[in-house]
Amino acid sequence: MKTIKDFDFKNRKALVRVDFNVPQDENLKVTDNTRIVSVKPTVDKILSDGGSVILMTHLGRPKGEVSDQYSLKHILDEVASVLGRPVKFVEESIGDKAEQAAAKLLPGEILLLENLRFHNEEEKGDEAFAEKLSKLGDCYVNDAFGTAHRAHASTAVIAQFFPSTKFFGLLMEKELIAIDKVLHSGEKPVTAILGGSKVSTKITIIENILPAIDNLIIGGGMSFTFIKALGGKIGKSIVEEDKLGLAIEILEKAKQHHVEVYLPSDVVIADDFNNDAERKITEIGEIPEDWQGLDAGPKSREIFNDVLLNSRTILWNGPIGVFEMPNFAAGTIALGDSIAEATKLGAFSLVGGGDSVAFVKQFGYADKVSYVSTGGGAMLESLEGLELPGVAAING
Repeated sequence: MKTIKDFDFKNRKALVRVDFNVPQDENLKVTDNTRIVSVKPTVDKILSDGGSVILMTHLGRPKGEVSDQYSLKHILDEVASVLGRPVKFVEESIGDKAEQAAAKLLPGEILLLENLRFHNEEEKGDEAFAEKLSKLGDCYVNDAFGTAHRAHASTAVIAQFFPSTKFFGLLMEKELIAIDKVLHSGEKPVTAILGGSKVSTKITIIENILPAIDNLIIGGGMSFTFIKALGGKIGKSIVEEDKLGLAIEILEKAKQHHVEVYLPSDVVIADDFNNDAERKITEIGEIPEDWQGLDAGPKSREIFNDVLLNSRTILWNGPIGVFEMPNFAAGTIALGDSIAEATKLGAFSLVGGGDSVAFVKQFGYADKVSYVSTGGGAMLESLEGLELPGVAAING
């Protein structure tokens, strides 16, 4: 893997693609700076070598139009605060102003370019746009795992203009190593937990990881499709009727790969989809007609806990209950506790995918697992076995 560790950036201007697509409040103040914090090691390494850094990123979906709301000037103070240094800003990403600002940059300085998505050419993967960006620096670093699955101008196309000076940043390296541990090099037993509402969004992942794992825990809404396929009564629980056959196929494939599959055995059910609904616990295949399953039950939590404490490598993607409602969060909290305990005992744990990441941040588990992925879609595509355009561009 060609990373910035292998290069001395002294007197070099490094064009660094980052993912500063950060959440903001109504006053456009950054509410979660995780993505900025995660690239600090890359910036620090380049600057300590005696190089300078030109940061490029997108923010939101301005659809090719210049818009004050999506201007990176609103996140400038936060970027400077996190990086612990002054950050210059130019209100263009290509053109004369950008070129002049880049040309004046001295070793040890940082420049932030304006939002790349103010240009339609960015998302179209336009080669001419990529070439204009490339003129701003003399080497290229991709540290934007969150956008590595997009073949955009700044994430994939630009690399060709730096045949011998293109590198992965330290965040990208960490992400790729974490995924490789789950799929190839991790210590066994390997356990994958897949939750969330739909089997259909996880099919390719399941098929790709089966040869690599020993245990598969299926929870959340998607478990009801499997339970119904096996002949269970699921009441009004969420189900994908057109995927019942597929659920059986997945169970068969798991058997062929000698993968042990764990579905919830009991479930917390409710008479309505709201936090204050009446609740009770029942066997998962015996849910009454007008009730729905909204969380894993106590027996399921114990079984999952035993599996996880005996695992050495853990992948978690998707909650196993409607954790946004406090009365149906206990199952996912118990799962978080089990993964945290397994990690403490020496297991490697990778958490990825929007809802799981939101959960670990909200409930304080981010420091209790080995690695929290910064790229939802990119991580899922990696787990599906796809080579990401942003990765292929550096490896090519």
